[in-house]
Amino acid sequence: MQSPPSSLSDGKLPVFVFPSSLIFYSDDQSTHKQVLTLYNPYEMALKFKVQCTAPKKYSVIDPEGVVKPRCCVDVVIRHVDICIKHEGVLDKFRIQVYEQGSRKMAGKKEVTSVLYPTRDSQVKSEDTFESLPTVPGGKMGEQLSIPIRPGQSQSTSPSLVIIMAAIACIAALMLPTVGDKNIKVPEYLVLSVNQKLIAAYVLGLVTMVLLRT
Repeated sequence: MQSPPSSLSDGKLPVFVFPSSLIFYSDDQSTHKQVLTLYNPYEMALKFKVQCTAPKKYSVIDPEGVVKPRCCVDVVIRHVDICIKHEGVLDKFRIQVYEQGSRKMAGKKEVTSVLYPTRDSQVKSEDTFESLPTVPGGKMGEQLSIPIRPGQSQSTSPSLVIIMAAIACIAALMLPTVGDKNIKVPEYLVLSVNQKLIAAYVLGLVTMVLLRT
């Protein structure tokens, strides 16, 4: 088995969580429950703990647990205090991971959370944006048209490319890692930890695309 990453000792182990932010809408009850997916592309099991800056506003199913090697786990988060005074307030979740048998934090990841009245709500910001002045005699640059196939904009089913990408990432995470013993596959199918981290990250992006379609 591969030795633990050196970043374990300094608490900087990369933590892969998707999505990176949670958005709730007061008028849409279906958004009051969100799912965070924690990926573990490493060769060791990781303990995890979910913390929050506003714990009374949320209910987390299984805020602590263990993620097996090369696996992922879903953390269900429910907003239980939907009201006007909480709209526009930015909260944060922190996912901390530990090596099994150790109390020292190996890594952490923060995920933001915000409640809006409706999907059409404007994001509240302290920054003020103003229009830029028009340059006299200016001319708009040439615009290139993007060809769209008939019916393409109305299609909601995931493309074959996205599905194949998800399958490829899952297969990559299941392949042996450099340093494993009793490897029975060709050398070119043995991946490094960094390659598996990339596969786990891409899988998270692809998963989000599939959920939205």
